[in-house]
Amino acid sequence: MEANIKHDAEDLRFYAELDGEEAELTYTYTEDDVLDMDHTFVPPSQRGKGIADQLVKAGLEFAKSQDFKIVASCPVVEAYVQRHPEYQDLVKEV
Repeated sequence: MEANIKHDAEDLRFYAELDGEEAELTYTYTEDDVLDMDHTFVPPSQRGKGIADQLVKAGLEFAKSQDFKIVASCPVVEAYVQRHPEYQDLVKEV
């Protein structure tokens, strides 16, 4: 299922409206150029359709386009980055 992912920069989230419900990936700025991707939620009725991966990819592509680094506090983001080595250089070294 291809979701229409939107970025709400004011609320610091990426989201998709799905049959009257919302899926989202939230983040905070830990530094001017570092995003902490801290929470992913997909409504139970929409799980298993790849929505979380689409949200994470949108967030990572945004970070990449802005030359930001990321912190993967959310386990879903961490797992996605591990499965997609092309995004591993975005992870902030600790």
